[in-house]
Amino acid sequence: MSKGNTWESDLLLLVFNNTNAGLIGDATGLRGSSTAGSLYVSLHTADPGETGNQGTSETAYTNYLRVAVARSSAGWTISGTAPTQSANAAAVNFAQCGATGATITHFAVGTDSSGTGKLLYSGALTASLAVSNGVTPSFAIGDCAITED
Repeated sequence: MSKGNTWESDLLLLVFNNTNAGLIGDATGLRGSSTAGSLYVSLHTADPGETGNQGTSETAYTNYLRVAVARSSAGWTISGTAPTQSANAAAVNFAQCGATGATITHFAVGTDSSGTGKLLYSGALTASLAVSNGVTPSFAIGDCAITED
């Protein structure tokens, strides 16, 4: 069973832009947060899987931290139908690697700046990334793409 195109768009708008989804639940719809806050992009050395959390297989290269991206149209763009896609509206730049590196194979979007956190979406990179001393992992605009279909 699949989602309707309108619901796919509404869902991504709610999660990534904090936009209300009308006609769900009651007369006010499924409401966004009173304070939109941020979602956090993380890097992983293996697939965190559907049962994982933000810390599952998360990289631990020297200086690594998750990157906050605002839950707004300044942080995420929503576009298309069948599929509908959310993508980062600005570059997502991680800290430069220090002495200890890692090979990154997946990225994820979750709710917490550190710790286990709720994993919302995850996916494989198109190619693995060897992060070593002096390398600064980053995603260009539109590279953190999440699809609902």
